[in-house]
Amino acid sequence: MHIVIDSNIPYIRGSIDRAEVVDYLPYNEITNVNLLNVDAIVIRSRTKCDEHLLKNTQVRFIASTTSGFDHIDTQYCEENGIKWVYAPACNALAVTQYIASALSFFIRRNHFIPQEKTIGIVGVGAIGSRVAKLAKHMGFNVLLNDPPRARAEGSEGFVSLEQICKQANIITFHTPLIMSGEDKTYHLAGKDFFDNLHNKPIIINAARGEIIDSKEFTMYAKVRKVGHFVIDCWEDEPDIAHSLIATATLATPHIAGYSFEGKANATQQCVRALSKHYHLYKDSWEVTDLPEPTTLPRMINMSTQYFYLKSFDIEHLTRNLKYAPRSFELQRNKIPLRREPKAYFEYIDNPELIKQLGDVWNE
Repeated sequence: MHIVIDSNIPYIRGSIDRAEVVDYLPYNEITNVNLLNVDAIVIRSRTKCDEHLLKNTQVRFIASTTSGFDHIDTQYCEENGIKWVYAPACNALAVTQYIASALSFFIRRNHFIPQEKTIGIVGVGAIGSRVAKLAKHMGFNVLLNDPPRARAEGSEGFVSLEQICKQANIITFHTPLIMSGEDKTYHLAGKDFFDNLHNKPIIINAARGEIIDSKEFTMYAKVRKVGHFVIDCWEDEPDIAHSLIATATLATPHIAGYSFEGKANATQQCVRALSKHYHLYKDSWEVTDLPEPTTLPRMINMSTQYFYLKSFDIEHLTRNLKYAPRSFELQRNKIPLRREPKAYFEYIDNPELIKQLGDVWNE
């Protein structure tokens, strides 16, 4: 049996030791010619699994260490007997941590009061639901938009995207990328969306780059229909539009989900699925060697905003990307992972703060 694994996937080396051959390749070497005699691949979102990659290969199993699967041509795989799996919700808390840092940045910088602001959450799945819990805990008025859930569960508790455009001071996207159909999210934030904005909102995209029409956004940003822009996911990665970097208040290289816990969750899910599929060994393998978190200053009166900004320094990452935008892919691959908030609790001397944080981060 021959397996190819993306060499940038953490924790995975040595985990699949019962295969006859395991090759670790950078994503740009996971090509059709290099997969001709390969049975299974473990990849990231950079590898587009379609006919171009898979035709005439013997690949029959794909495991993607990602929370989405828009880089996999699922129809082609299913028509050609290729099983595929991914790691849903693996980085949900990591992305929530990213949003917590971004919101804290604006609370401290712009001195606004959360209780006086409305946040619209577009897409209320594993990540959006956690972001909603966080936002309510921080004191924001929360509006939820999720048409598939509204149809399945009833409209109570959900609002239209038009209502969010009219009422929200902050709009954050957490949808999958759907290219067509009733629930299309490709360029969801396009001309109609920007025309309907009323409050010059902060717009956050830590979901999929193609959800926002970059050209339309750039035009509307120039006429100040948007207050601030926070962007982690970009169209045409890694060849991102430098004009978007200049426009964004906070800009990061698609790393919102890059926590030790998130990466460990994704790797575990994929290794277990591959092991079960090929009967390599028991499907209970897990990552056990997460590093200790960087300790925070021991402050009795530490605020939640200060905690979020110190446990994940979104400003530092923004400075790096704005300084060297052409190194987007290098920054993404080399960025140090961080621990999620719960890992820091033992370093905080304020029991009340731990209780407040625990309401959000304890699952």
